[in-house]
Amino acid sequence: MGFFDKIKKAFMNEKETEPAEIEKDDTLKEVGEEEAITEEKTQAEQETTEQEQPDSLEPVEEPEIDPLITVNPVTQAEELVDPAIIEEQEEEIILQEKYEKGLEKTRKTFGERLNELFANFRSVDEDFFEELEETLIGADVGFDTAIKITESLRQEVKLRNVKKPAAIQNTIIEKMVDLYEAEGIEENNALNIQENGLTVMLFVGVNGVGKTTSIGKLAHEFKQDGKKVLMAAADTFRAGAIDQLVVWGERAGVEVVRGNAGGDPAAVVFDAVDRAKAENADILLVDTAGRLQNKVNLMNELDKIKRVIQRELPDAPHEVLLVVDATTGQNAMSQAKQFKETTDVTGLVLTKLDGTAKGGIVLAIRNELHLPVKLVGLGEGIDDLEPFDANDFAIGLFKGLLKEE
Repeated sequence: MGFFDKIKKAFMNEKETEPAEIEKDDTLKEVGEEEAITEEKTQAEQETTEQEQPDSLEPVEEPEIDPLITVNPVTQAEELVDPAIIEEQEEEIILQEKYEKGLEKTRKTFGERLNELFANFRSVDEDFFEELEETLIGADVGFDTAIKITESLRQEVKLRNVKKPAAIQNTIIEKMVDLYEAEGIEENNALNIQENGLTVMLFVGVNGVGKTTSIGKLAHEFKQDGKKVLMAAADTFRAGAIDQLVVWGERAGVEVVRGNAGGDPAAVVFDAVDRAKAENADILLVDTAGRLQNKVNLMNELDKIKRVIQRELPDAPHEVLLVVDATTGQNAMSQAKQFKETTDVTGLVLTKLDGTAKGGIVLAIRNELHLPVKLVGLGEGIDDLEPFDANDFAIGLFKGLLKEE
């Protein structure tokens, strides 16, 4: 089953018809006539039974049903279900629901754009394709992505000889899904966690995108998983950034290594790595400054931080995560391009995805920047920074827009 077929199936499962009504039959008349006789017979039997029974009866205990035991339909033997499997399935359902809710604004806006497009055109002509191109660009899927989808759709329409715009709505979505999947074949969305030893993650991004908040939420997640976590406040350019990370450290129950405002960020990172090694920490999360107005200084600063880390851990940092605000749409793309030129970004953290109608930016990032999205913000709670799941994202973005054929 293809990627698009899975999305289509997920949508169509919600369209299951309700149980059919029982068909009325002439035999119901006969049943009605027999009911009176049956009722009299049953009443007589019940009176006889009550006379034979003693005045008091011991309550009959119902057998307890263990939810962790199932019956094999082939062997009819009882089998124990692993509680971990049940928990994993429940977590997956919760995560998919988060994606569907988080992408509600994007899904609704994109659906409205498509409906408006179809309402304005009665035939599939060149004007229709030009308007479709603009619609896709307006949905923040990216210029190059919009061109690819439109060109692919032109060929499909010729092959199928499609005349009505509404007849190709599913095809438009199918082309978007196909392109989205094709660009991510070799993409690794998982965080590079070291099984043995210290994992160091460097966070970069401009001020105000939710960088410090994301670090705090991720620290909480790792702490909940039983890992020893430290955070380093290496954004010494702003005193507020240090204070904010300390507050998140208190919320997450994680200690923060910090220096003085205006101090050397590399010195803070050196102290943090030294302490993490001494305390056998599993994870070190490093906050950095987000100044883009002077690329040379920013690049030099990040390079110095990397050299300090690599003197102690030659294969670190294991992740350089760029944090971008999904609500800024194409501006987030611009930031991603600039940071990609400045430093070796390994993946993205996309914040505030639940608060925007511009979730199509994920397609643009994957198709044009070829950077994996590793974490997404699907809410404001401390537990709402989630691993990026391509399947859940695609289903959450498209499934409500598919039409039954």
